[in-house]
Amino acid sequence: MSDPQRVAVFTIPSHRSFADALAAGLIAHFGKDPLALAQGRVLLPNNRAVRSVTEAFVRASGSGLLLPRLIPVGDPELDERVGRALDRIDEREPIPMAIGPDERLLRLASIVPGEGTAERFRLAADLARTLDALLVEEIDPRRLKEAVAETNGLAHHWEHSLARLQLIYENWPHLLREQGAIDLAERRNRLLHRLADQWKDEPPPGFTVAAGITTAAPAVAALVARVARMPEGSVVLPGLWLPNIFPEVEWEALGPDEDGRGEAAHPQFHLKLLLERLGVARSEVRAWRWSGSSASSPFRARAVANAMAAPDFSHKWEILPPSERRLSGIRLAELPDPASEAQAIALALREALETPGKTTALVTPDRQLAGRVASLLARWGIDADDSAGKPLSASPAGTLLLGIAGAAAEELAPVPLLALLKHPLVGGEGDDRLAWLDAVRELDLKLRGPRPAAALAGLDGKLASVREWQRLRPSVEGIDALLRDPIPLARFAQGLASAAQSLAGDRAWAGPDGRMAAELLAELEASEAAATLTVGADDALPLLRQLLDRWAVRPPYGGHPRIFIWGLLEARLQRADLMVLGGLSEGTWPALPAPDPWLPPKVRAVLGMPTLETRIGLAAHDFASALGAPEVLITRARRDAKSPTVASRFLLRLDAISGGLPRDARLERLTRALDDPGSPQPVDRPAPAPQADQRPDRISVTAVDRLKADPFAFYAQAILKLRSLDPVDADHSARWKGEAVHTVLQEWLQHDDCEPDELRNRAERLLRDEAIHPMLRALWAPRLLEAIDWIAAMERENQAQGRRPLAAEATGETILAGVTVHGRVDRIDRLSNAGLAIVDYKTGQPPTQKAVTEGFALQLGLLGLIGRAGGFEGVSGDPQAFEYWSLARYRGQFGRLMCPDKDMQPGEFLDHAFRNFADAAGRWLTGSEPFTAKLNPAYAPYGDYDQLMRLEEWYGRK
Repeated sequence: MSDPQRVAVFTIPSHRSFADALAAGLIAHFGKDPLALAQGRVLLPNNRAVRSVTEAFVRASGSGLLLPRLIPVGDPELDERVGRALDRIDEREPIPMAIGPDERLLRLASIVPGEGTAERFRLAADLARTLDALLVEEIDPRRLKEAVAETNGLAHHWEHSLARLQLIYENWPHLLREQGAIDLAERRNRLLHRLADQWKDEPPPGFTVAAGITTAAPAVAALVARVARMPEGSVVLPGLWLPNIFPEVEWEALGPDEDGRGEAAHPQFHLKLLLERLGVARSEVRAWRWSGSSASSPFRARAVANAMAAPDFSHKWEILPPSERRLSGIRLAELPDPASEAQAIALALREALETPGKTTALVTPDRQLAGRVASLLARWGIDADDSAGKPLSASPAGTLLLGIAGAAAEELAPVPLLALLKHPLVGGEGDDRLAWLDAVRELDLKLRGPRPAAALAGLDGKLASVREWQRLRPSVEGIDALLRDPIPLARFAQGLASAAQSLAGDRAWAGPDGRMAAELLAELEASEAAATLTVGADDALPLLRQLLDRWAVRPPYGGHPRIFIWGLLEARLQRADLMVLGGLSEGTWPALPAPDPWLPPKVRAVLGMPTLETRIGLAAHDFASALGAPEVLITRARRDAKSPTVASRFLLRLDAISGGLPRDARLERLTRALDDPGSPQPVDRPAPAPQADQRPDRISVTAVDRLKADPFAFYAQAILKLRSLDPVDADHSARWKGEAVHTVLQEWLQHDDCEPDELRNRAERLLRDEAIHPMLRALWAPRLLEAIDWIAAMERENQAQGRRPLAAEATGETILAGVTVHGRVDRIDRLSNAGLAIVDYKTGQPPTQKAVTEGFALQLGLLGLIGRAGGFEGVSGDPQAFEYWSLARYRGQFGRLMCPDKDMQPGEFLDHAFRNFADAAGRWLTGSEPFTAKLNPAYAPYGDYDQLMRLEEWYGRK
């Protein structure tokens, strides 16, 4: 039987490692008998604490031993973990099983309002947290109703939320009872209360220790109180400040008062609340005699306690003696940005490994910072043991499912489709993977430019002649119709599984993340609630991401044995020789309180539930405990991605009491130097001079102008064979518009014999193309049709003068100045005097007359030279007219005729083109002139190769 007069409550001070001290004490007390440890049990807060204590026993044992049963009181299967303690309660009704967490969320999502399933799922997740908070605190539905009635001045939206919350809180248990299940929090409460009742009359054999538990939830407190009074029971609290470091007057001032208010943001408030629910005074708590490794000086613990004093007592800092303000062993590094902070932490962790046996850990609530540090440690081949893992959505299996959902939601648009096809799990392994990637790269090139029509039909039309598409197509067929219409979530999960199997085979389900993904999809397929929720293209991706984010993939053992990355929860019970506390900025540590959209703070206060300030108090306790390591490095970034940051209130307190923490200037200097490229060394203007055999002996008429204006751009294009690629899923560019209009005009000549009345019909058919964005169609159509009408009018006038179209898109070549010149002419007309007219269509502005005169617009002249030499098959005659037909706006209208030879005598235009070409060819093609970048920048407006030539480094520099 329990002895109500006997109370055994201990605390391990924060300057000691809790897990190591606990293991050392239990081994010292029970280790002489090899079976004594194995007959006992240790109640711990969670599974991560079980792992920490297990490792501490291994470190402390020095050899093999039989461990006590380690029982996490937060485990969903608590009855199984406890063992046979509950088996003898036969007269009571068995406790129903708990509903699965995902099934619970899906059922809640089916009863909450929202725009789309993803939004309803998000609201359901908030609702689930609120219900859990009410259940953990064992709030009766009637008490909730009374608290709402007692709270005045609530906004209308709060009244609406509370009315719905009350309805759900009252009826939710009945809905679960129909399924033979209860909430996990409710099941845990019942198990803990039954266990406390059982142990009151029949304490278990062997010792029982409740260690590291800080929550004051009623069911947990009832069990811990029972353990404290059992004949062989004891309670070990982490980091309770005893009167020697925290005066009684400050302890009593923490509260809570008669209204339940107190210094909830103080690091000791939650422990005081727990002691009150245990019915134990602080004076009855004794210090744990044993110590483990990685302990700091007790003087630092006193200084930390003084630094974290409540606001009403912070005035004592002015009179504290130096010994109670000293924070030796703690240093600070402030870095300019998050990337630098991560680099500094990685350097500090790496440096610690130079000391044999030294352990080090990063503790931070910032998961992005933790991920950056883990990536930077890989520079030295260090695989850090990150106990928090990463969300399933960031794992290979999770990203594969997200890729499938994204491609289906966007109807196989090029960007999500290519991202999916390039996924590392897709396409097999070894040679099969290489062949797959080759096919995907070819597809990537073909899908550059504007997006094709939607779904498989659009891709088939775009890629009909691409052989690689026929190979890849079967793997994505199942995605095409997946989200064409809204479908039940269960069927969506089935479609995801089928598509993943088709794309990746069994590799989709390999490894811890693959098994988790398979388990999640199986749960969704079997879920009755998932069969009632509808998923459409708009919310499939956010909903799936929310589902995947709930699953954490934790790495198996095998990381570096002396470097760890811990979240606040993982760090509570364990310690390293060097603790790096990262992200000490306000809003990160402590984190911004997450708002509760269902339960307002006023009602929380009336109900006596933990407030948002309580979370700050827990973060403060974690911070104070982590400061107990022998060495502590605190880091923060002075600004984040958006704006300057403010130092954490905890850090400001340490600075204030100590007169300023010592800065680790050496670490900051190393961080800057590690990736410092040195002083910038701008390049000079490039002017490559390849050998004669590397210079081309063929050139297109359109490349001549580039050669003269920007020889380096010509060199990159013609000799290095570099081409700029359009982005995938790009907007309709000026180039695309030009090609589309050229096609219309070519088909008009070839099939309609330039009948003026048919041209507008062809242009209108172009504008009706589904691939053209409606906004582009609306803006472009008036301009294009006006210019098309101008061309039709030009054609009527030409035909009236006896001019007839002869050829369209004709290719030809000839040799000029020892170089083969080739080109394509948009149109050739036969004049009434049997001469030829060379026409070039321009959807933009034609070249200026000045550019023609100075020899930087030679295209029409060179085409004329090819025509005069008979270079166009089936076309003979003497070119006499040279015309640019521009569709751009000019003097208030769309459409303009520009004749570059208007100021020249007959034949002079062709001679002018030949002289300029011969000069350019002699200098760069058959000569040895270097290809100088931007030689004539006024005539080199295009910037395809500006980055390659590093233009910004030398242009305009003296």
